[in-house]
Amino acid sequence: MRRSTFLAAATATALSASLFAGPFPAQADSADGGPVLSGADGWYSQPGMLFVTAHSDSPLTRITAHFYPLDAPAGDPESGSTEDFTQYSGQDARSGTWRAPVHLADLGDYRVTVDLQDASGATVTGALSPYALEYRTVVTIPDLTATPSVPSYLHQVVSVNGTVLAEDPRQPDAPAPAAGMPVDIETGRGRLTATAAADGRFRAAFVPAQPSIELSASPLAASAYPGAIDVVTPKQHLHTTQAPIRFSASTHALDLRQDTTGTVTGRAEIQTASGWQPLAHTTITLFGLGSGGLADLVAGQTTTDSHGSYTLRVSSANAAPAAQLVAGSSGLPFQQVTTQPFSLHVAHITQIEMSAFLNDDSSLKVFGSVSYEDPRAHWPTRPTVTLQYSKDGKSGWKDAVTLPVKIRYNKPQLPETFARTFTTPVNNAYWRARFNGNPDLATSATKPEHLYRYATRITGFRASPDPVRKSRPITFAGTLQYKDGTTWKPLSNGSPALYFRPRGSTTYRFVSDLGVDRHGHLVGMETAEQDGTWAVAFDRQTGDRYLRSTRVTDYVDVR
Repeated sequence: MRRSTFLAAATATALSASLFAGPFPAQADSADGGPVLSGADGWYSQPGMLFVTAHSDSPLTRITAHFYPLDAPAGDPESGSTEDFTQYSGQDARSGTWRAPVHLADLGDYRVTVDLQDASGATVTGALSPYALEYRTVVTIPDLTATPSVPSYLHQVVSVNGTVLAEDPRQPDAPAPAAGMPVDIETGRGRLTATAAADGRFRAAFVPAQPSIELSASPLAASAYPGAIDVVTPKQHLHTTQAPIRFSASTHALDLRQDTTGTVTGRAEIQTASGWQPLAHTTITLFGLGSGGLADLVAGQTTTDSHGSYTLRVSSANAAPAAQLVAGSSGLPFQQVTTQPFSLHVAHITQIEMSAFLNDDSSLKVFGSVSYEDPRAHWPTRPTVTLQYSKDGKSGWKDAVTLPVKIRYNKPQLPETFARTFTTPVNNAYWRARFNGNPDLATSATKPEHLYRYATRITGFRASPDPVRKSRPITFAGTLQYKDGTTWKPLSNGSPALYFRPRGSTTYRFVSDLGVDRHGHLVGMETAEQDGTWAVAFDRQTGDRYLRSTRVTDYVDVR
């Protein structure tokens, strides 16, 4: 008989080395094709069985396994052995895996040696397995269940139940409830922890956070079962019901001025077996659409209340001419996503400046400029500015005249100008310039500016004496007045101008400025030279608060 012996007393150090080096097959000495051991161990969750993998050119006829505590010194007696092997897998008895029950007195880890013999009589004795036998308690959850198996909007809470059993390999047919065993439950995007009761039962509940769930559970380490093998349950695949939703919107277009906020209101609903119901706590988002129609900009977002109602505040910070209102978001477990078209147009801020001056002939001289900063904006085809007036500068604005804005640069931050001089309909009012914008540029107005001048007149004008001898003095009488509201009052600090037109002439010539006393009475004297008409008007030195008066006349006969 050909025979090769591998010492059954191989040390734990050698075993550890084989574990690092990989399988260390044993075969018959000087006998090509004899028995070869690939490995022997207890498969995961079956420590009460030993699985031996081997092959030979001749059918294997006998297998015997010997067990030694993993930390036992060399030379210690074996803790047990088994030879009740039956073939578990393989084409024939020349190659495959054989298994046999293991009966040991104590739990723990054991090194394994194997004796092999084939039909040709070749033998291998004490072949050391590169693997250890983990002879330990196995803790399993054989009946993990989830109810309901298809969660829906009306039935969102999933109840997870199961039993934790501990099987001692020394009593393989008598699993016992693992009372007090903690259990870790994986729900896809979260974890739960439960504790087994006296009967091994445990229960936990969760609400799915995604439509597809891989549910599994595993016992955790417990002091009552030191070194136990904890077996994870197979994954269970749960799928939620995603119901259709719908929502309303108070508007599908907003035109906002830059740096302002608009509002959209509405209500969201979800379709259930009981009909359409308010959809609470779902997001309503306004997405701007970028190139290719893809949503790439969040222009506003809110959440529905317990009644499904929402108020969405939309900022003008991000214009979105092509946009979408979206109810919900992808990946929610119980609802679908639905959209509605939307348009968010923003009119960018403009700056307008005005300088205005009311002349003493009731003409208003105005000049100013308009500009904008945002490069996304564009001027209207024919931009204009309207001059407006109001009695109090707060309300009742009336249009006076519309002026064109001259476009010279057509670029952001470069002011474009306007100017005009025109006769005003009022001489005491608040004025402002208002830029008439377009969808790209917001209207803007200057601060009201109070422009006023008092109307003036000269009453009771006369030149005397009449007739008068030549070279004699002529004195002038009359009163200079200004109108304050509806009352005419003396104007004491004026300088009316005196004019003369000889008889037969059509042209007046300026003679001098008359004085005015504190009562507004005219003060002055001229020498009579020839017949003609004397005229006086407040029209040369009116100051900046008075309008010109009309001329008043008196004819004098000189003899």
